[in-house]
Amino acid sequence: MIPVIGLAVGIALGLVLDPTVPLWLQPYLPIAVVAALDAVFGGARARLDGVFDAKVFVISFVSNVVVAGLIVFLGDQLGVGAQLSTAVVVVLGIRIFGNAAAIRRHLFRA
Repeated sequence: MIPVIGLAVGIALGLVLDPTVPLWLQPYLPIAVVAALDAVFGGARARLDGVFDAKVFVISFVSNVVVAGLIVFLGDQLGVGAQLSTAVVVVLGIRIFGNAAAIRRHLFRA
């Protein structure tokens, strides 16, 4: 119940405050969101498998976002930011869909 309340409060604050993202941060935000989604889907899968650990989830969440951001930053410095961004999204997308499939199998027994 607490996560649902937190999500509702976060959405409400986002709509009321209308935050802006600085220009220098804009290339990294989509990658950070995809990395965070990977951690969330992994946490949901772990919860359904009965092996969820909050400490592991928080470390996974933060490290996914930091590593993905560093890879995109390195790509920007090398002049291949778009290619590395695409690579990060593909890898994390594969992980997200794998976790989503495991969650679906667990919930629907199919």
